[in-house]
Amino acid sequence: MEARHSARCVEEAEEAVEELRAALAKAGITLPSPGLDPVSRAREAPCPLVEPGRCSAQTARRIAAAVTAVAR
Repeated sequence: MEARHSARCVEEAEEAVEELRAALAKAGITLPSPGLDPVSRAREAPCPLVEPGRCSAQTARRIAAAVTAVAR
């Protein structure tokens, strides 16, 4: 049962990364390295965290502006 739960957690995290990439692309934003956090994925029963990716200050501001626009 735990293995099935872990597999589903990994699958959900991978789906979330793809959703993040698609949403950012729709906003005209590309991050170089969104993916799964390798440390959280390496646990015995992984349920990984999504790592959005490293970006420049300019890209971070574009993300903040996009989120702010949607939150209004």
